[in-house]
Amino acid sequence: MGSTAQLEKKPHAVCIPYPAQGHIKPMLQLAKLLHTKGFHITFVNTEYNHKRLLKSRGPDALNGLPDFQFKTIPDGVPPSDVLDATQDIPSLCESTSTHCLAPFKDLLANINDSSSSKVPQVSCIVSDGATSFTLAAAHELGIPEVFLWTSSACSYLGYFQFSKLIEKGIIPLKDASCMTNGYLDTVIDWIPGLEGIRLKDLPSFLRTTNPEDIMVKFVLQETERARKASAIILNTFEELDRDVLQALSSYLPPIYCIGPLNLLENQVNDESLKELGSNLWKEEPECLKWLDSKEPNSVVYVNFGSITVMTADQLVEFAWGLANSQQTFLWIIRPDLVSGNSAILPVEFLEETKERSLFASWCPQEEVLSHPSVRGFLTHNGWNSTIESISYGLPMICWPFFADQQTNCWFCCTKWGIGMEIDNNVKRDEVESLVRELMVGEKGKEMKNKSMELKKLAEVAARSSNHNLENLIHQVLLNPRN
Repeated sequence: MGSTAQLEKKPHAVCIPYPAQGHIKPMLQLAKLLHTKGFHITFVNTEYNHKRLLKSRGPDALNGLPDFQFKTIPDGVPPSDVLDATQDIPSLCESTSTHCLAPFKDLLANINDSSSSKVPQVSCIVSDGATSFTLAAAHELGIPEVFLWTSSACSYLGYFQFSKLIEKGIIPLKDASCMTNGYLDTVIDWIPGLEGIRLKDLPSFLRTTNPEDIMVKFVLQETERARKASAIILNTFEELDRDVLQALSSYLPPIYCIGPLNLLENQVNDESLKELGSNLWKEEPECLKWLDSKEPNSVVYVNFGSITVMTADQLVEFAWGLANSQQTFLWIIRPDLVSGNSAILPVEFLEETKERSLFASWCPQEEVLSHPSVRGFLTHNGWNSTIESISYGLPMICWPFFADQQTNCWFCCTKWGIGMEIDNNVKRDEVESLVRELMVGEKGKEMKNKSMELKKLAEVAARSSNHNLENLIHQVLLNPRN
């Protein structure tokens, strides 16, 4: 590792994501970028996710590099027999807030113990915006802490409205009928940057009748603590989110747009860094060979991400909608996609589509999205999927499931003009007509053109984001806290 003097000089960032797939990926992308700028990296997963990563990527996958190490802390959630599924989000939020600070502080103490540790002293913490418990540790050590908000900027702005929605008596909802009687269609007209948004387009955790709801309390806690961070990193770019960024700046410490992270990561040339992956499910690279055999712009890519679950009926409606559209499709079906059941597709559907379909349980998504044969994306609108889709110029059919996805969907469909929303209560006729429109319709062509314009802006932004990263490093990460 070099001399003690060299160790002392090298900055050391401890990067800790919220323990779910959609959060680990952007944090690892950012950690790689910091590593290329000369940082020693300690990447902290939960024990549960560390095991999942080793299972999906191989027993040596996280051996890391001499100056890029992986460590673990327990998440405090009771042990489960199921290893290959996303944990319950409310339980995880409550547990990480309550139980993770002590083991995290112990880990930092071990890293900083010069009698046994052969790595530089920790000089800064880069934490997920949803693991704010780490602020106390940074404060004790007197080092800067920045938050990476891994969801969208527009949803962050939405979360900052929760306290006002409570104050105005809009949430919690009066009773369950508010979910179905049109109440959620109420337009909220007092949020700069989100003009014209409906209640149902704001992050979905507000859809509760319980004044003590865990997720609402968690949102209030995390947005309040965000104000105490040294800086906030957003995985977006100015041209995409200008109004939202301006509105957010009144709530937050200095904001640095470093995005799209996937395009920045693509510029990393270090082969050993490229090998470090974040997928918690085993990828099936055969998808790419299949795509190679297809015509340009001929395939619909279907993937509902790492957390979305649907009913068996919804699965069947999606299936027949895709079949009846007569389009070629690649469909990623996670083992835990259908709630309480394994995902079983009708035999007649499989028979009818066998010449123009491929199914996989997980895939290298960016290589799929950037493949010339893929024209459009049927997505849950998680932020990684959305920003990657924008980066590669793909229009979307949006079926948001929860959290920030409703807000991302609203922006795709109404602000950016690159998406069409599918009704939550899925019907095959609607799936069929939207898939056809996406692939061969006039609206589909319009959306494709807008997507290609945003792709160009994203590519230019990736260059300026490098400059923003340099600024973050010199203005915040290398400066001890005041």
